[in-house]
Amino acid sequence: MKDPNNTRNTMPRRGSPLWIFFVVVITLGVAVFAVALARLSGPDVHALVRNPVFWILAAFIVFGELRPIITPGSTENNGATTSTTFAFASLLYAGLPIAAVLQAVAVITCGVFRSRTPHRIAFNAAQYTLSLGAAHLVLLAFGVNANPTSLWVPEGSDLGAIAFAGAVYFICNDTLVAAAIALHERVSLIKALRWDLGYQVLVHLALLGLAPLMVVAMDRSAAFVPLIVLPFIAVYLNASVSVRREHQALHDGLTGLPNRKMLIVRSEEALAEMRGSEARRLSTMVGAARRRQVEGAPAQRVGLFLLDLDRFKEVNDTLGHATGDRLLQLVAHRLTHSVRPGDLVSRLGGDEFAVLLPTVRDAQAAREVAARLRAALSEPVRLDGLSFDLEGSVGIALFPDHAPDFELLLQRADVAMYSAKENRTGVEVYAPGKDRNSPARLGMLGDLRRAIDRHELELFYQPKVALRDGQLVGMEALLRWRHPEQGLLEPQHFLPIAEQTYLMRSITRLVVDDALAQAASWWKDDLTVQVSVNASGRDLLDTGLTETIEEGLLARGLPAAALQLEITERILMNEPAYASDTVKALAELGIPLSLDDFGTGYSSLVRLKRLPVEEIKIDASFVQRLSSTGDDTVIVRSIVDLVRNLGLRSVAEGVEDPKTARMLREMGCDAAQGWHFGRPMDAATATDWLRRRMERAPEPAA
Repeated sequence: MKDPNNTRNTMPRRGSPLWIFFVVVITLGVAVFAVALARLSGPDVHALVRNPVFWILAAFIVFGELRPIITPGSTENNGATTSTTFAFASLLYAGLPIAAVLQAVAVITCGVFRSRTPHRIAFNAAQYTLSLGAAHLVLLAFGVNANPTSLWVPEGSDLGAIAFAGAVYFICNDTLVAAAIALHERVSLIKALRWDLGYQVLVHLALLGLAPLMVVAMDRSAAFVPLIVLPFIAVYLNASVSVRREHQALHDGLTGLPNRKMLIVRSEEALAEMRGSEARRLSTMVGAARRRQVEGAPAQRVGLFLLDLDRFKEVNDTLGHATGDRLLQLVAHRLTHSVRPGDLVSRLGGDEFAVLLPTVRDAQAAREVAARLRAALSEPVRLDGLSFDLEGSVGIALFPDHAPDFELLLQRADVAMYSAKENRTGVEVYAPGKDRNSPARLGMLGDLRRAIDRHELELFYQPKVALRDGQLVGMEALLRWRHPEQGLLEPQHFLPIAEQTYLMRSITRLVVDDALAQAASWWKDDLTVQVSVNASGRDLLDTGLTETIEEGLLARGLPAAALQLEITERILMNEPAYASDTVKALAELGIPLSLDDFGTGYSSLVRLKRLPVEEIKIDASFVQRLSSTGDDTVIVRSIVDLVRNLGLRSVAEGVEDPKTARMLREMGCDAAQGWHFGRPMDAATATDWLRRRMERAPEPAA
């Protein structure tokens, strides 16, 4: 039987419709129960105590209430209670007082055993009493009025009356419960009745249909009553096997969490419920203007998280899969105890988990849940005498903001998760611009592949100038794409796509080759200037990069100092990047490194000293606010002092006016780069600029 409080075990708010309904039902139930007890006479009680059948019935009713038959898809709250058969049989055999008393004892016993609240126990007892009372009135209409001293055994001709009484019992009981659920969930009574009506009709048809057989058996001998229980035992066993198989099919064997199949089912249910809620919300809006206002802003969303453990493979490789499995079980425990009630945590496989939020307000609320999950994971773990620090990357996708269905929602949560992992941000919400699988990005990827073949990629050059005396320090090679339709594109419009694909290696080799070719041309014309090129983390992990540079230098007769590699500070956070054989090989070759965008990441001084860095480039975001923000002035001055103490050269990016250049020179900054000294130029223009500069004596940068 459905439970009117299967979502919570708390007292309804006083004065609320649900509270009023509870009070009315309980009051009516108490009244019917009192009238029924008043009909019991002394001889009735004496007959009740002496007859072993009633004691057996009492035991079966209590057991049936405590142990409902749980089938796949049902729970203890809505499973089939076999007490229905025995209580209805008591009503037929000995009348309403006995049935009401035995059922009330069973409900109270079950409520106490399961720690249910008094109002819940009282409502359940009242609902059964009222249902039995309604069935009793039907039996009275057919002339049936049993009591302990005048037991009634039905004949074949009485089956119609019994069927009618059973139908009334079911309708009354189901309606009372559905009404409570409707008030609790704030849905219509019709919808509450329809939720599991088919299941309830089928179950009660079987349970109530056995009641007449139970009466006949009881009338013959109390010894026959246990035989009636045998079919119930078979049903219990079959149901438990079915539930166990369903659990195995829908749950992960290692962690016990729901698996992908159950995640799909629950997600589809949440999406369907959200679509229905949104449709109802829109239908209640009055006026076209009001409708347009809310159509783009749903009141609630469905959230799907994808969580992947960082560096979990190292645990398996180092300590074995047994320790890794125990770690996964611990992670599952922490995740399930960190989500909100109603959220679903599932394991998709390996070290990948998913979290379903059936309702979430917006992206910020989803981020808060994700942050709580990561905080729970970050607590140190001790296994086999070792301590582990766990971290996870979380990708978030929301319905309907990011996807209209589950499959696309999961795919986009996956995109966001890999973005969080690559950027080391921990949590990312899906953004179309970062989706390598979006049609626009796939189209640009195809164009970029053709651009490499058609030589549409070219290098522009921007000078770096010493602030003390105006000497040229070097020229930075900046990649541009002369797109046939979109014009000249800067790197931020296409390199993030390339960095996620195999094309990045081809682009890097093209940049290195063109930069070395241009440097060789300048050196041949006595324009001995160092050319710097930007390298990504993927480039530094490419063991073939050193060989490419070495071959390029030898082929053009250039020293290693003719080329400089610029890497972003963020790469320092990735252990394999700075410790790789590529970086060591480049250092041995004599290729100097420049640390770009300094101040935007979280560099370690130990790592900084370990790198063969010759210069630090201060990020333009600090430099451009020097004249307006005191905090940025302090930051830039601190970086300049740090770099000087490390014996390195400081270079300020984004210098666009004489005032900023003067402030930097006064701080002791070594060099600068920006529009004040020269904009990025194509190769021909940069060559003319260099020649003119070499023809005249350099002036101090002011």
